[in-house]
Amino acid sequence: ADADIFLFVVEVGEKKMNERIIRKINESGIAVIVVINKIDLSDQETVEEKIKFWSGIFKNCEVIPVSALHKFNTAKVIQRITDMLPENPPYYPKDELTDKTMRFFISEIIREKILIHFKQEVPYSVEVVIESYKETEKLIKIGGILYVSRESQRMIVIGKGGAAIKRVGTEARKDIEAFVGKQVYLDLSVKVSKDWRENEQQLKRFGYDD
Repeated sequence: ADADIFLFVVEVGEKKMNERIIRKINESGIAVIVVINKIDLSDQETVEEKIKFWSGIFKNCEVIPVSALHKFNTAKVIQRITDMLPENPPYYPKDELTDKTMRFFISEIIREKILIHFKQEVPYSVEVVIESYKETEKLIKIGGILYVSRESQRMIVIGKGGAAIKRVGTEARKDIEAFVGKQVYLDLSVKVSKDWRENEQQLKRFGYDD
């Protein structure tokens, strides 16, 4: 794997594990930082049990309990990443800001809104795919599909009368317009790709290569 550290983020109450991903991380031999989030919703005994549990899952890991909401231990995570990263020459020239495409940044903006507005497992079960991107002199037309794992998640993301997906689209569109400096027409739809996180073919389709 082309990585120096794996940052593996879980919630304190999370029970389901992707054994395929865990196996591949362990086989890589790369150091892992397991971040257990939302400890403010749990008790000390449970947190200690989770630290012990995740310490036994990965061969080479450090477990850090955090509360992102209250910024507890978040600075420690950043510090440990900094400490563990090796010094290397720059991969790109200083004036080259990114190697990512515009579609990537748009999908990340949409993903951010999903993380903000939905709770529990829903944000982690949504994959954002930009299907179309057409730019004219004054307008950019963008078509995106939000893939979820189950029909129940699709209904949550759409919301009553389409209110939830409309809110995500409106907020994302405003941020995209600020990013590209041009008027944007954003069309979002929600589709089910059953259990896509457990399907190797779907993972590759969404760009999660081995």
